[in-house]
Amino acid sequence: MDKKKADQQASPKHSAVDSTSGAAQRQRLLERLQEGPANTVELRRDLNIMMPAARVKELREAGHDIRTHYGRVHDDQGRLHIGVATYYLSTGEASAA
Repeated sequence: MDKKKADQQASPKHSAVDSTSGAAQRQRLLERLQEGPANTVELRRDLNIMMPAARVKELREAGHDIRTHYGRVHDDQGRLHIGVATYYLSTGEASAA
């Protein structure tokens, strides 16, 4: 059986939301933050990133200047969550994107 590797150039630029690989999650997260701030509840719901803090840490280690603000957020069922992280790119990095 002849196994061939996938053509890396044929890979889509944007990662599919159903891919749970760390690399795909980091790519989705960075693309989302280039559009504006996002909180933990949104990232779990919209981007299928179950541990956004871990992906943010990895992006920071890769040199991205991601800031965090903690606040109160209501989830889709209207429940209040206190101390939810909202992530955003620093002004310099966001304008360079």
